[in-house]
Amino acid sequence: MTETKPATEVWITGIGLATSLGEGLDAHWDALNQHRINVDEKGFAPCVVHPLAQINLDAQIPKKGDQRQMEAWQRIGTYAAGLALESAGVKGNVEILARMDMVVAAGGGERDLAVDSNILNLEAKGNSAPGFLNERLMSDLRPTLFLAQLSNLLAGNIAIVHGVTGSSRTFMGEEASGVDAARIALARIAAGQSDIALIGGSQNGERKDLLVLYEFGGFNLKNKFAPVWERGESGGFALGSGGAFLVIESKAHAEARGAKPFARLVNVVADMARRKQAGDVTSTLDRLWAKLGKVGDKAAIITGATGVEPATSEERAFLKTHGKLPVRAAGTVFGHTMEAQFPLGLALAALSLSRGALFPPNSASPFEVEMSERPTQIVVIGVGHWRGEGMALVEAAK
Repeated sequence: MTETKPATEVWITGIGLATSLGEGLDAHWDALNQHRINVDEKGFAPCVVHPLAQINLDAQIPKKGDQRQMEAWQRIGTYAAGLALESAGVKGNVEILARMDMVVAAGGGERDLAVDSNILNLEAKGNSAPGFLNERLMSDLRPTLFLAQLSNLLAGNIAIVHGVTGSSRTFMGEEASGVDAARIALARIAAGQSDIALIGGSQNGERKDLLVLYEFGGFNLKNKFAPVWERGESGGFALGSGGAFLVIESKAHAEARGAKPFARLVNVVADMARRKQAGDVTSTLDRLWAKLGKVGDKAAIITGATGVEPATSEERAFLKTHGKLPVRAAGTVFGHTMEAQFPLGLALAALSLSRGALFPPNSASPFEVEMSERPTQIVVIGVGHWRGEGMALVEAAK
């Protein structure tokens, strides 16, 4: 089990969200309180997808050339990163950006479906001489698409477009990568190795190649949308397009530049259950909770529960032991954003604490009860659809 509990107080000072609900904090807060969910049951049938809302890329990625050389997931992430920097009041501040650390959670690049289909069709017809595959890939794929397979290009594009040029790390590993992005950045600030960092991830869920990949594991939600807790034994996740980035920094650094916090990031803990037998996820979450810190009566839980079984049922068993705390499943509203799952949870926690309220439920589940009082703490939970567990404690700033 890995744990990060800082002696230095760490503030969340910037939040950037670009998702199926829109862009920016006000748009998201309004949509959450209006119970708005953007879901597509037909465009990728039988799979259910939460498509990205329409955004004006020029607002955060002004050069068309930069936009063209990125794949969709990179554009989404670079856009959300710009929103986070703007929210924190550091966008364009060359001195701060030059030493700002960046920890990104990223998946692999996107496929060119037309090229893939053509190669497979020619292979099926027997038109595949020696060296055929390499020849077609070299002649049919533009160089930038090949480079887009590299996960660290999201961080690279953020550096190019926004000038974030401190240290840079990229983690792969689906949901667990988002947990570690937050954990490592927090540890660096706590240890005095960093004053300020940009963390987050993004995903383009509107990818047929990705849907096919997850269909091999039986993970996709199909035919009809339902809230996460109501998907049953044959449930799954509905992939969501979105980017979530945060600026976190030491209290001293934030105060020196006159920045105000959305919330405090108190602790991040992570583990990876073996999942060899029933109850492994539940017991792992119990251990993480014990390491998290004191959670009071005015707390709530925001989880990235996927809807995939048996992980979701095991998470449900854990939540029952904390039944007095209201729960919100981000996956119901935003879909499953994979690498961005945990950063999205942190963003929603910080946003809720800064607004002095927990957004209303979107499910009839007994977990998702109204919270009339002002929350002082929010626990963020991230459980992978097939591996990785994480937890964070976020508190209202005093």
